[in-house]
Amino acid sequence: WYGSKIWSIPIGNAKNESTKTNTTSKQGERSILDFLKIAIKPVGSTMYVWGGGWNEEDTAAGIEAVTIGVSPRWAEFASVQDASYDYNDTTYQIHDGLDCSGYVGWAVYNVLETQNGQEGYVLSSSKMASNYANRGLGTYISAGNIDRWQAGDIMSMSGHAWIVVGMCEDGSVLLLHSSPPGVIFCGTNLSNGNKSQAVIRAEEIMSTYYPSWYAKYPDCARPYWYLTNSSAMRWNRETLNDNENLSSMTANEIVNLLY
Repeated sequence: WYGSKIWSIPIGNAKNESTKTNTTSKQGERSILDFLKIAIKPVGSTMYVWGGGWNEEDTAAGIEAVTIGVSPRWAEFASVQDASYDYNDTTYQIHDGLDCSGYVGWAVYNVLETQNGQEGYVLSSSKMASNYANRGLGTYISAGNIDRWQAGDIMSMSGHAWIVVGMCEDGSVLLLHSSPPGVIFCGTNLSNGNKSQAVIRAEEIMSTYYPSWYAKYPDCARPYWYLTNSSAMRWNRETLNDNENLSSMTANEIVNLLY
């Protein structure tokens, strides 16, 4: 997966979590499709930066994660990186990119909020699914009890958080996350380690719509255990509607709506 660094590099955050309830969000007015359209905005133009999206104190959402829209600084920083980019060299350059929980928290803020500077959604990546469910945003499903992954699901596992785009016919999952080297589409491999339909689709998306990024960072595969080790927060329809019925669509059908 990450070569010899598979067990030594962090793939998300294990920072302090917030349990406060946001009372200013515009719940029910936007859809799962809106959420995914927002989540793809930083794809291919935002580097993975440990601490990115957090505040200086490393306790909660930073300014970028409580701001509507994409920070222009992310693309500026990404534009001067090459294939040798190493996130270990940019630790806590918090304004230059996003880590996994910073990315998910930014995306959630941008779909639920309409003004800058409200309470944020960035917290410990491994607790995101349960925390969001406790806030009343959706239903919590523990790892091992998920038999179908649905568009927009917020997934948490030890050290990482990610967003489901959709399932493929072979059971693999197309996903969005911030993982070294940055914010990208990826697919989960099959249980036997073989390349899946989701990985192939992720490669097609990145090479077609983000060719400069893909030329430098072509890896779009993630382990099967992303599925077995992750819990989920599935949005309540009162929080995000599904008027487009993404929950019954394949990953390919959802991608066609996004692009």
